[in-house]
Amino acid sequence: MEYLISCTMLLVYISTPMKTFEDLDAWKFSMNLAEEVYRITANFPQSEQFGLTSQMRRASTSIPANIAEGFGRYTYRDKAYKYIIARGECTELRSHFHVAVRVGFIDDIECKNAFDFIQTTGRLLNGLIRSCNCYAQKTT
Repeated sequence: MEYLISCTMLLVYISTPMKTFEDLDAWKFSMNLAEEVYRITANFPQSEQFGLTSQMRRASTSIPANIAEGFGRYTYRDKAYKYIIARGECTELRSHFHVAVRVGFIDDIECKNAFDFIQTTGRLLNGLIRSCNCYAQKTT
């Protein structure tokens, strides 16, 4: 019963329709994250251009891309699936930052903003996923 109540409250909260994926806060934060990743990795060693730098940049750009793709999907289950993938990319990127710190490319202070963007994007994605799952339940 608690799930049903929270689902109902969530449906009321998001009743204002979004016109484009650019309206989503999750997309906005993920774009900030991608910018931060490009800024940080620009200082990585040249030898990492096709290694960690490339992986971090791809993961960071996959997050807003999957959010945009999810927004464009027709069914709520399909939307949730793409948002789940984006959340997984957040976790992957966080792991890459830990590697970069351990091997000495950056320190903890340099990646604080990125960790904050990852955490906020992940939380916003959790909300989108819950919302899609609630809508999917109501339509089945």
